[in-house]
Amino acid sequence: MELKKLSEHIWYMPFEEERDRPNLGYVKGDNWSLAIDAGHSDIHVKEFYALLEAEGLPLPSLTVLTHWHWDHTFGMHAVNGLCIANEKTNGHLLEWKSKIETNGPAEFLSLHESIRKEYADGKEVIVVPADILFAGEMTLDLGGCKVRIVESEAPHTEDSTLVYIEEDKVLFLGDSTYSDFVHDKKDPVLCQKLADKIKALNPETCVEGHWEPVETEDTLNDLMNS
Repeated sequence: MELKKLSEHIWYMPFEEERDRPNLGYVKGDNWSLAIDAGHSDIHVKEFYALLEAEGLPLPSLTVLTHWHWDHTFGMHAVNGLCIANEKTNGHLLEWKSKIETNGPAEFLSLHESIRKEYADGKEVIVVPADILFAGEMTLDLGGCKVRIVESEAPHTEDSTLVYIEEDKVLFLGDSTYSDFVHDKKDPVLCQKLADKIKALNPETCVEGHWEPVETEDTLNDLMNS
């Protein structure tokens, strides 16, 4: 696996299908650095950090979550610095933390084969909540690089957060453009609301959770026509 440079301030570790690992983003400003999503497990995080260190990049001071799903969040206990999430995302994490600590990981492991691969050989499942909660929108100034963190209605989950790097005109979408996880359908109303939010931010490049970065028009076409 390699770390890919996307733009002046942005790098990412590409997604992997076998263990359902998403793209992990990294944004470096003059004063701070930010990761986008916390990975599937501590192993995922460690591999990401090894790539950053090999490029001479500092470990992230902050990590922002795009939504609660485990492949984006269950590595949180191993991240450097503080984690940011919207209140809905944090609620889901607290729910799963309680389930696993009370009943063990069997329900979680039964959800998908990719999870069992990530957590093979009895690997411990650890869920922690975020350190910083927000509602609506917040802006971070990393030093010469502003990042807008924006809640949005979306077809995939009800807790989606978009991450827009203004200077680079790059938008990280997490899995927000994908079908509803439970019913595998896209609500056209929610698709339109997400499309409107994307257009308002006006990025040139979009990075979805499990796909290569593409021009915004490609993302919008896929969102509205599939």
